Amino acid sequence: MDLTRPAPEGFVSSQWDSVPSIHFPFWYRDRRQHPTDARSPDQGIAETEVRLSVSLTFVSRHSGLLAFHAWVFLLGAVVRGEESPNVVRLDPVIRADQMRPHIEFLASPQRSGRAGTAKAESRRYIVNQWKSMGLQPLFGKPLSDLPENEPAETFEQAIPGPVAEDGSTPLLGHNIGAWLPGGDPQLADEIVILSAHYDHLGTRDDSVFAGADDNASGVAMLIEAARQMSADKVAPRRSVALIAFDLEERMLWGSRWFAAHPPWPIERVKFFMTADMIGRSLGDLPLPAVFVMGSERAPQLRAALDEVGTPAGLEVCRLGVDIVGTRSDYGPFRDREIPFLFFSTGEHPDYHTPRDTADKINYDKAALIASLMLKVTRQIADAEQPPVWSDPDNLRMEEPRVLHRITTLLLEADSQKPLTPTQRFFVTNVHNRSQKIMDANKMTADDRVWLVRMAQALMVSVF
Repeated sequence: MDLTRPAPEGFVSSQWDSVPSIHFPFWYRDRRQHPTDARSPDQGIAETEVRLSVSLTFVSRHSGLLAFHAWVFLLGAVVRGEESPNVVRLDPVIRADQMRPHIEFLASPQRSGRAGTAKAESRRYIVNQWKSMGLQPLFGKPLSDLPENEPAETFEQAIPGPVAEDGSTPLLGHNIGAWLPGGDPQLADEIVILSAHYDHLGTRDDSVFAGADDNASGVAMLIEAARQMSADKVAPRRSVALIAFDLEERMLWGSRWFAAHPPWPIERVKFFMTADMIGRSLGDLPLPAVFVMGSERAPQLRAALDEVGTPAGLEVCRLGVDIVGTRSDYGPFRDREIPFLFFSTGEHPDYHTPRDTADKINYDKAALIASLMLKVTRQIADAEQPPVWSDPDNLRMEEPRVLHRITTLLLEADSQKPLTPTQRFFVTNVHNRSQKIMDANKMTADDRVWLVRMAQALMVSVF
């Protein structure tokens, strides 16, 4: 999962490097002038904006992460408490023992943190898995130009860097992809993308950053979901592209390059879904939840999540993606108004450290999430109509209930863990304002602007 950090070599960074350490939210905007010349990727990078918003006070980067952790945890806590007794249950089809070997291989010390030249063995591993399933390679000549039944030429998409002074073009990395042709002649030209990034941070100061959760867990989902779909007797109606992105840890450059240089017109992509860190728990809390963001942009996605159901032992907490900004590879597709879903269990104390190792993965939980993502993929691929991008539907009552519930708990705990007078005043005001919204049973656009800003401020001032 990509976070605010100094830009890598070759990226425009004059403003990036000068921004002080402040708390979230941050996001980038991938402007419409996308890179089109394979020899000049720096042109596209220069069109990226990095934005940060400040609430109340400057805090450290570490404190900013804690604020994000606390906010998502609060949402999860409330969603958990309000689960409907009529919730649809999904029977999982992917098992923990199927996920484990992929994560252990990709996160082993021998993979050297999946960065630089050390990524080659990980790429071969993923490609060999797809080959064993009989999946077709994704890249080469545009699929729309291929004669019937002629496969594309390669599983790899080279990602070039900026042109050097001597005219040479360095190679930054490789996206890898396979595809499963759709079985409905009327819908097979439409594309559903299921993805996860496979790169990580490499080795630093003789320490291997294994990246078991970030993001070997997501790649394991991608492999096992592909296995299930390729073994199905009935093919999905729409074509399914399976993509393992490179360079996510470098400002999402792999997915941004793909979105600007797809193997078919990008308009054929009807849905994008990605997993980034699905094997742990937010802050290592006892929280059996996965956070799903993006459904506010398409009513069909909300309906699909309802219809698919949830595996027993897993809770689905839906958030508006504007609360957390751009955290992973959905960014370039969101910016092209392609409906998307982002699945994550959130950050934890081992995030982006050498301690993110395979022995700490909750394999049962990761398998449940993989089963859920598989089912959502098939649901969208087989639907009569694809999801349609729409204005965000964020004026729902879950978020004010979150703030009210948490401020209630803070005030109730005041006797055991006293708040300062300033904190108590602030918490009481947030509590009363959220109660007012709940009493009206309606949240206006102005209410939500207030709610998001106050949620961020609450996390900074209290947590």
